[in-house]
Amino acid sequence: MKPIPILAAALATLALPAAAQAGTVTVDLTGVRAGGTLYVQLQTRDQFLGQDRAVGKLVRVPQAGALRVELPDVPPGDYAVSVWHDQNDNRRMEIDPSQGQAVDGWAMLGGAAIRARPEFDQVKLSVPAAGAQVPLALRYGF
Repeated sequence: MKPIPILAAALATLALPAAAQAGTVTVDLTGVRAGGTLYVQLQTRDQFLGQDRAVGKLVRVPQAGALRVELPDVPPGDYAVSVWHDQNDNRRMEIDPSQGQAVDGWAMLGGAAIRARPEFDQVKLSVPAAGAQVPLALRYGF
């Protein structure tokens, strides 16, 4: 029965173009403070502001300045790009209760204009098959 190996080979060939269409999203961060961990992630509309992510990376921050983070194999589509800097590695976003703003560093597309809970369409990035480059400046409460 030879049709099964032929069918398997045909199906394997169909899977190749999808992998070839995934690109790298490069996040270029500025204003990074030393210490702690950066959480860099891409989220789909359905995942936005939740625990799940399409792609993510944890990065230790040994020194202040600029940092490039590459997220490989990202399929084309719309994503929210967000970065959280947990400077003291307590795995909690620090909020100043008197001002209601984040003390930890954070960044999103259009972050300077965000004054309330963001909507996905305010911060989304449309990623083509070739990937994308995203410049983001971290913002700290203090």
